[in-house]
Amino acid sequence: MRRVFKKILIFVIVICTLWYAAELKGINLNKIGLALNEKYKLLNLNNTSRKKELVLVNIEHGLSKDYKPEGLTTPNISFATGVNQEEKYVAGIIAKPIEELVHAAKQDGIILLGNSGYRSYKSQNDVYTSRIKSEGKKLADAYVAKPGFSEHQTGLCIDLTNKSSNFVKGTKEADWLAENCYKFGFIIRYPYGKQDITSIEYEPWHIRYVGKEAAKYIYDNKITLEEYLAQSKK
Repeated sequence: MRRVFKKILIFVIVICTLWYAAELKGINLNKIGLALNEKYKLLNLNNTSRKKELVLVNIEHGLSKDYKPEGLTTPNISFATGVNQEEKYVAGIIAKPIEELVHAAKQDGIILLGNSGYRSYKSQNDVYTSRIKSEGKKLADAYVAKPGFSEHQTGLCIDLTNKSSNFVKGTKEADWLAENCYKFGFIIRYPYGKQDITSIEYEPWHIRYVGKEAAKYIYDNKITLEEYLAQSKK
């Protein structure tokens, strides 16, 4: 019993000594605790899937030819005729959001069809090479990413179309998508008038998942993913 009491007494003395020393030096222990807590939250944030949602893939930032997104799955949506099986897949994290987006569009009388989701490095290489042969390198570079530098390899994006396969600015489907996709965590990845930043011509059909918080900010401020990430670093 005496030993237990002695240990408790020593513990109390140590705590009191540390507290007194901190007070002498003007250190606010509560502030230290809050600071550590904020740091802990930040570390947790950095370890969440948000880092994957916001991965940047563009003309300067690429992926290895072996990169493959987690949880590839086929969302429960209708696809356009002729879409191959690989391109019906998306990363697991965006399957439910894209289903919800397509369903919401249908409720508003808008029919959206999946057209191109995930593409492996090899598939992107085939697309790029084919476009060069049919339209020339200049046009291919303007509309098709080189293998390893395509967002489609991330599985976080998908191209949508309509029944007429005429998905252009001014169509009801393109307009609906531009005004509503952020509500489900998506952005128009290559918006009109931003080619100098994205290095890709305007694509009203190509949406990219970044999470609802980032999507709303990007939509409200009419910026690109590149601009959003640059601001986040400041």
